[in-house]
Amino acid sequence: MKRTPVQWCGLLGIISLFSYAAAVLFSPLAYPGYQWMSQAVSDLSASNAPSKVLWGQLASLYDICGITSVMMVCVFIQGKLNRTIRIGIYLFAAMNWVSDIGYAAFPLSAQGNAGTAFQDIMHVYVVTALVVLLSVLSLILIMAGGYRDRRYRYLAGWATAALLFMLVGAVGTGIVPAAYFGIPERFSVFAAAGFNAVLGVCLYRGFN
Repeated sequence: MKRTPVQWCGLLGIISLFSYAAAVLFSPLAYPGYQWMSQAVSDLSASNAPSKVLWGQLASLYDICGITSVMMVCVFIQGKLNRTIRIGIYLFAAMNWVSDIGYAAFPLSAQGNAGTAFQDIMHVYVVTALVVLLSVLSLILIMAGGYRDRRYRYLAGWATAALLFMLVGAVGTGIVPAAYFGIPERFSVFAAAGFNAVLGVCLYRGFN
């Protein structure tokens, strides 16, 4: 099957995931004393984090490739799939924009400390709340539309997995001891990046 330039852009979703994974895995090398099991990923890119520069280098392809991939998905699905899935994907794309712009504009003011500074309030209570709301709503719609149409149950299955990962992360961070906060938190942060890569692969394959 001959692929269009739009479909080839789906591979950028995979590059985005690899870039994010590299930042999460290797940025702690520039952060003496960082404890991944107890600290959040966002501590690595906090305003005064010693790993901020390395994070920016390793994650340089994460935002641009992720946004490009999901927007090309939105272009490709016009008149395809079904209305419920399309709306879900549009909301997922909106979540990516909110995440990329919001977290860049309002990084934590200090690593390991979400305090009372304006940027901390925006980061935790506004941007994160919107990201979570859009993520959950988008995945539920994709699941609903996918399970209703057997042709797209594979997509619904991936959306279900991503939602479960998010829920495990959300519930886990609230019940595990503080010393293990970072473990379930990573389930949440990788769920969105992973599903973006899944949509990129689907785009590359023409959602077949």
